[in-house]
Amino acid sequence: MYRSIACLLSMLVLGAVAPAHATLALAQKNACTACHATDKKLVGPSYQEVAKKYAGQKDAADKLKASIKAGGSGKWGPVPMPAQPNLSDADAATLASWILSGAK
Repeated sequence: MYRSIACLLSMLVLGAVAPAHATLALAQKNACTACHATDKKLVGPSYQEVAKKYAGQKDAADKLKASIKAGGSGKWGPVPMPAQPNLSDADAATLASWILSGAK
């Protein structure tokens, strides 16, 4: 009985941690981390800065997803963000949600 409870708790803890690592891996795989970091500006804004900018907006996830896919310039300074046209809509949505949560 105790072994079953311990196993279940371990699965819950790992399940809570795994998506963040999986999403960081997705950001790394798609070269997002070459320009963005969680808590400091690199070439582009930090993920936390992005989350603050979009905070409270109803359609924040959709706007950010579109921005990730299309790229852009002028929102955060003169350096353009390249488009990610080969990124699936599902992966773009996953990254947008993760970024809006502060990349935690």
